[in-house]
Amino acid sequence: METNGYQTPTTYRSLEEIRTRKDALLEEIRKDDKQMKGLWNNLFHKPTALTAATPSKRISGLMSTGAGVLDGLILGWKLYRKFKKKSR
Repeated sequence: METNGYQTPTTYRSLEEIRTRKDALLEEIRKDDKQMKGLWNNLFHKPTALTAATPSKRISGLMSTGAGVLDGLILGWKLYRKFKKKSR
């Protein structure tokens, strides 16, 4: 019986019942942990299939990276010019 996502308290009659329940909970926790790790890796890590990508995808990726680097350099140059100290 579950109400609001919580189980009602269970009465145990022996240490063996407690051990069995503990093992079941531990196995469930490990399964959930494995699932969360898999989801985390899928969310924050890019697939490693870049080496098998077509040449057009590799060129597109390089151009995108180059454009990002160029954008960062231009921003840095503009900030440098704006905030540099005047030596007069």
